[in-house]
Amino acid sequence: MADKTKQKLFEEFPPVSSQEWKDKIIADLKGADFEKKLVWRTIEGFNVQPYYRAEDLENLKHLKYVPGEFPYVRGNKTQSNTWFIRQNIDAKDAEAANKKALDVLMKGVDSLGFDVTCKEEFSTKDFETLLKDISIADIELNIVGAAAAHPFMDFLKAKIEAENIDKDELKGSVGFDPMAHLTLNGNFCKAQSEVFETAKELIEKVKDLPKFRTIGVNGEMFCNAGATIVQELAFALAMGNQYLNLLTEKGLDIDTVAENIKFNFGVSSNYFMEIAKFRAARMLWAKIVEAYEPKNLEVAKMNIHAATSKFNQTIYDPYVNMLRGTTESMSATIAGVDSLSVTPYNVAFENTNDFADRIARNTQIILKEESYFDKITDPAGGSYYIENLTHAIAEHAWKLFQEIEAKGGYVEAFKVGFIQEQVTESANKRLLNIATRREVLLGTNQYPNSEERMEAKYDEETIITKSTKRDDAIAEPIRPFRGAEQMELLRVKTDKAKKTPKVFMLTIGDLNMRKARAGFATGFFACAGFEVIDNLGFDSVQEGVKAAIDQKADIVVVCSSDDEYMEVAPATLEQLGDKAITVVAGYPKSVDELKAKGLKHFIHVKSNLIETLQGFQEELGIK
Repeated sequence: MADKTKQKLFEEFPPVSSQEWKDKIIADLKGADFEKKLVWRTIEGFNVQPYYRAEDLENLKHLKYVPGEFPYVRGNKTQSNTWFIRQNIDAKDAEAANKKALDVLMKGVDSLGFDVTCKEEFSTKDFETLLKDISIADIELNIVGAAAAHPFMDFLKAKIEAENIDKDELKGSVGFDPMAHLTLNGNFCKAQSEVFETAKELIEKVKDLPKFRTIGVNGEMFCNAGATIVQELAFALAMGNQYLNLLTEKGLDIDTVAENIKFNFGVSSNYFMEIAKFRAARMLWAKIVEAYEPKNLEVAKMNIHAATSKFNQTIYDPYVNMLRGTTESMSATIAGVDSLSVTPYNVAFENTNDFADRIARNTQIILKEESYFDKITDPAGGSYYIENLTHAIAEHAWKLFQEIEAKGGYVEAFKVGFIQEQVTESANKRLLNIATRREVLLGTNQYPNSEERMEAKYDEETIITKSTKRDDAIAEPIRPFRGAEQMELLRVKTDKAKKTPKVFMLTIGDLNMRKARAGFATGFFACAGFEVIDNLGFDSVQEGVKAAIDQKADIVVVCSSDDEYMEVAPATLEQLGDKAITVVAGYPKSVDELKAKGLKHFIHVKSNLIETLQGFQEELGIK
């Protein structure tokens, strides 16, 4: 008798080939096109299949590596998946920043990011105040702001000597990144030769601090400007490679330069793609560093700080931002980032507060202390889906990286507008996807709360993210912004109108079709903040029109089946006259005949939400 303990699960079932699976799926589709129906064409430019099997891993070369092994696709760590919980603090007021830092360090944070970009001059006293009573040897310490880099490093070196701090264990960064300044402002803060000389001097200052990094590479700005995941990765790699190239030309050895670079990435809500992005990023960076022939391949480990996205944050239904931050944090930590900051849910519309900061911190603490995300190294390893995504992202990012290199590197590619063209193209595609609801911003372009009203202080000046272009710009900068901005302007116009438009659902005929179309139309008009009046159904057009007029409706949406529209839609238009705008929910085959009878407005799944609702606002006199 066979030993059942040694039997493989399901071995009694005959194997089923991929072709058999596909044949069954095609049969179930009943004539629908498999590629169009089930294959996802990503904005990154590659296809994602509806399912993957073990055989899809056969040609993926990166699978032979283990965690902690070059090229680090499965992570830099071998014993755990822990990361630093970082909180960024506005440090223009050093005393207030210190007080806040001491408070959050007692609440689970072990990494501080002091943002000093708004402060023009820095003294030893400023830094002493900022770090008062903080044991910098026990945390990761990060200074954000290029102007502070040199004075801070001088202060830090003196503090290390005075307090006899272990240089080998001091962790953190100053994030000097002149290429980010070029990208966001259109020019370097000083002459190009000067900024890279400064970068060299900073590296030399920390040569005896092996875990303190001075050069930042900002991929996050691309994430927040509407770039694709592939673009964010390729551009960041190109900037990193240019630092390697320029600084080794200045006489620094590759080992020293590579171990001084810290990458900062955004992380969006594209859950599995983001996991794959970080894995691909480590692998490609390791290959780039390897090409410079370092003495120690350990320096090829990519140090990654991730920050949850601002691009998809909204000012309407803002608590949804907490959910976005949670899934984004899960992607980043599963992928093995070294540190993470969760963007507070309210930064899009107000200064952050204690409650928002607490939620941001606790998101990570829960992932560690309750969900144990820090226990398993590379939990995504071996996933048929994620491994294929890792390969696809790496392949496409490498191709784009090579295009940039062929143009002379990142700086030259930026000067001729190549980077900007790429970002603008993808941002426009994403904005169109948001307007047509192919990309969902929950609570804004899908399932909005129509009863929510925004305070009058919000207008175009406060909602639209401004460009930071310098007067002496040598190229057009990219502009980080939020995808919801145009939708929010639309709603703010409604909120400020003297009268909120009423949209009446004239539901008639086929029960299933009228309910489905009324549900669609309700969500459609609620996106503009219009008041929606739904109904159970009417026995006649005359009854429905009377009810709409009694309710003083501004817009009447006819909700029925395609076959019934030829009768009920023209009748509704005729009986309503100019008392309200008549709209048909759907785009029936008889649309040309309906248009010939005077019907002008049709809303359907392919409608551009923003343009259509703006049109209704104009007709109703909402400026």
